[in-house]
Amino acid sequence: MNFDRLRPHFPWITLVLLTLAVSAINPTFLAPASLLQMVADVSTLFVMALGITLVIYIGGIDLSVQSVANMTTVLATLALPVLGAWSLPAVLLVGAVMGLASGIASTRLKVPSFIATLAIGGVALSVGQYASGQRALFMDAEMRDREFGWIIGSTAGVPNEILIAGALLAVLLFIERRTTLGRALKAIGAGEPAAAAAGLPVGRYKIAVYAISGLIAAFAGLLFSVKLAGGAPNIAEGFLLPAIVAVLIGGTPLTGGVGGVLNTLIGALIVAVIRTGMVYLEVPPQAQQIVFGGVLIVAIALTIDRSKLAMVK
Repeated sequence: MNFDRLRPHFPWITLVLLTLAVSAINPTFLAPASLLQMVADVSTLFVMALGITLVIYIGGIDLSVQSVANMTTVLATLALPVLGAWSLPAVLLVGAVMGLASGIASTRLKVPSFIATLAIGGVALSVGQYASGQRALFMDAEMRDREFGWIIGSTAGVPNEILIAGALLAVLLFIERRTTLGRALKAIGAGEPAAAAAGLPVGRYKIAVYAISGLIAAFAGLLFSVKLAGGAPNIAEGFLLPAIVAVLIGGTPLTGGVGGVLNTLIGALIVAVIRTGMVYLEVPPQAQQIVFGGVLIVAIALTIDRSKLAMVK
């Protein structure tokens, strides 16, 4: 079989092989309770990866999501006593504004997306540090349970965070495949100059995508803060690299135009299996980042469309 024809099947083949390998290390891995817990643990990372997926789908990158999530844990913790349940739309709005700023910098000011989002990530980090006084903050447990108990509870034995992540996936999948926005994003990712020549308002669509990514990053931050009953400017540290790995290894290349949010589900499960395997093998957290760095390079090498690159810099 031709390599290019086999490439779209790499993600699920990788997932199956890794699952078999980890189950050989620890047979209890395939127990339903173990699998359910693994999926619940990766749900927040998956949510963060969904936002990055949309940006990579159009050929960009968003390096601000981790900092936006960190900032959101602080803002949500501070806003809860004041705004109650209204702290949810408030922090989502802040995240969307951060994403909007990245999109404007990238499209209107022609700043490369990795620089624009890195800079906005720095702003989000500073806001989180200033608002928290560079210390950990804690939510009132009773107020958290009253306003956000739906996040940390369970339904029919399934943790609600899995159901929330699944609902978000369904919404984004519908947008990607059934709406004008989704078709426009695919056209931009497949060839931005051609999309612009066809009359698409490319700049507006790209700004919208970055705003959505910021909003989803803020939602991931809210999940962090509710699960951990507090916030800190570094609470989501170490999640950016695995989130990007989940997108790329799932089959959405940096050159954009193919893949999508459903692919990221497979990629997130691959990341979850890798993390679980490293826990079984007692790999220290520092070394885990090394592993994900190596996986990232391999994922880029296998998925990137070199025909879209005039040269590799």
